[in-house]
Amino acid sequence: MAEQQVWRKLGLTDREYDMIVEQVGREPNEAELNMYSVMWSEHCCYKHSLSSLKLFPTTGKRVIQGPGENAGVVDIGGGWSAVFKIESHNHPSAVEPYQGAATGVGGILRDIFTMGAQPVAFLNSLRFGNPDSARNRYLFDGVVAGIGGYGNCVGIPTVGGEIYFEPCYGGNPLVNAMCVGVMPTERLVLGKATGEGNLVVLVGARTGRDGIHGVTFASEELSEKSEERRPAVQVGDPFLGKLLMDATLEAIEKKLVCGVQDFGGAGLTCALTETASRAGTGIEIDLDLVPLREEGMHPYEILTSESQERMLLIIEPEKLAAVEEVFRRWELQLAVLGKVTGDGRVVARHHGAVVVDLPAASVAGGAPVYNPESREPEYFSRLAGFDPLTLPPPEDYNKTLLDLLSAPDIASKEWVWRRYDYMVRTCTVQGPGGDAAVIRLRETGQALALTVDGNGRHTYLDPYRGGMMAVAEATRNLSCTGAEPIGVTDCLNFGSPENPEIYWQFRQAVEGMAAACRALDVPVVGGNVSFYNEVEGEAIYPTPVVGAVGLIESPQQQCGLALRREKDLLLLLGPRETSLGGSQYLKSCCGKVAGSLAELDLVMEHRVQALLRSLIGRGLIASAHDLSDGGLAVALAECCLGGGLGAEVNLAQADSPLPAMFGEGPSRILMSVGPENQAAVVEAAGEAGVKICEIGAVTGDALIICHGGDIILKLKLSAMKKAYEEVFSCIME
Repeated sequence: MAEQQVWRKLGLTDREYDMIVEQVGREPNEAELNMYSVMWSEHCCYKHSLSSLKLFPTTGKRVIQGPGENAGVVDIGGGWSAVFKIESHNHPSAVEPYQGAATGVGGILRDIFTMGAQPVAFLNSLRFGNPDSARNRYLFDGVVAGIGGYGNCVGIPTVGGEIYFEPCYGGNPLVNAMCVGVMPTERLVLGKATGEGNLVVLVGARTGRDGIHGVTFASEELSEKSEERRPAVQVGDPFLGKLLMDATLEAIEKKLVCGVQDFGGAGLTCALTETASRAGTGIEIDLDLVPLREEGMHPYEILTSESQERMLLIIEPEKLAAVEEVFRRWELQLAVLGKVTGDGRVVARHHGAVVVDLPAASVAGGAPVYNPESREPEYFSRLAGFDPLTLPPPEDYNKTLLDLLSAPDIASKEWVWRRYDYMVRTCTVQGPGGDAAVIRLRETGQALALTVDGNGRHTYLDPYRGGMMAVAEATRNLSCTGAEPIGVTDCLNFGSPENPEIYWQFRQAVEGMAAACRALDVPVVGGNVSFYNEVEGEAIYPTPVVGAVGLIESPQQQCGLALRREKDLLLLLGPRETSLGGSQYLKSCCGKVAGSLAELDLVMEHRVQALLRSLIGRGLIASAHDLSDGGLAVALAECCLGGGLGAEVNLAQADSPLPAMFGEGPSRILMSVGPENQAAVVEAAGEAGVKICEIGAVTGDALIICHGGDIILKLKLSAMKKAYEEVFSCIME
């Protein structure tokens, strides 16, 4: 029984241990068992999600590299590619927010330049508990500082993101980091240990005991004992990370390397076994050659340490001197650990003795694939049956809008953005605060639009529709800038998959996302699954986050949300149907999370987005803004504040002002159009089969909304600005 507890303590089940013994042909020793423990953890092998992830469309006319590598790669034309990925660093951020977030940024950065791409932008998606708690403010402040601390130091702009606050994230915040890069397509390097006899080289930082079993820690639920797991949190060094990025990119550009792999989750174990397994080769190394910063490290500690800023290079022997010269000039350490073999095994020696001799394919890809039990939660039909219109309507619509603008979910995040350098490299055309960020590409003359989107509240109430909506909103936000969506990456944050109700949420959400990706013709080229986001059995909302990238062929053909011209007409594009179910209004003003979400017609969504991009490309509209959290009223306020101009709107076509103002529904766009272009815009909408109506005009210094001949809302820009912009300064300072 005592021996059984060893693998159980390492996160392996009895069945999994028996599988390991069968695949290896003997019982593994201590170092080998630890290698299996990290590589067969949920964080690395996706044993509870792999069968569902196969539902995603992963190929397309632009896809060069889909899931399975360090990052996805899509063709942007002219011999250039965009490289991007999003990953979670939730559990480390819960116990050490600064380093947890900082190393999340550092890790996703390495995933991009490992492929040969120059990183050009960071984004992030964050979730915390209510900010009225000192603990939640501590986590929020530390995470924001960590993101800015690493990103600012490496000189990559943090151009966008999203932040939500819900009680369910109080003990388990979500920190999802995304990075985007660009490169000449011919520079692409994969994480494969090719070429028998080639050298296996470690570059970058020395190896210590920080982060040991970090992936195992990330594959279990948090508890009161999680604070004791601080050694499982890695420690980042952004200055070393910058040197490592520049040196690695130089070596790749000079064609000095055959393969490159980041030391991410599971450290050296992951790098060795994955590169060998992908190539169908083996690797033989000597652990005595690994540069250490601590004495007396055991073989399993060296193999599973997640010390940051380390890379594995596969190099032809005759190019070693040239590689050494590159890294020496960047003042980085380089150590030849061993060589590539042809027998498919990973072999490691320590003090002259063989301490590891395992089949690479077994460690990296031999884990079981589970299909857990799935069961619809009791709450699902109960909450879906709630009718928000049974609640009394607001007595004062002015107060309602101000309350929404000052809700932490909606309020300006400028307090956060000020801590990020989003203009470094001077390529940021649109920064934080809009529907999507826009980055100009000097190399090609094009621009990329970037966004991250997700709504855990929606997915909780309806996982299938919530999954669809996450993809639809992300791509819609890109289309609002004029960009064609070319690929997405996802971060799927859920509770324990061993709970049938949680797994039902997960499966439903993935099915919804996959359906939306197919309908909108946008492939999934990579991502991350983060399970066990719960504390003492209480799970977070199911929170799929979609990172999306779009292409703008000419930066002149782009659009923003701000109202810029007096007397422009305001047009509402898309369906009229909305719902107060799951809305920000219902949460912030009524204290309820319930009701049914609005229907999402994916065919109509595709039409709306295609029409919107066409109108922007033809220069027919002055601004565009997706209607999402808070509905039409909040969207109007954001557009007014963005441009410093007021608007007068008439809800003549609405039966009731409440759902018309604050109801939420997909596929809806608020546009401003010059009077001279109105006829052309209306004609194009008619040809596309998309509803469109005029609702008002840009004018004055206030937002005025009328219904039934009466003014039901009138707010000066100054009042809205105060409510919108001072929230986080008051909360945090």
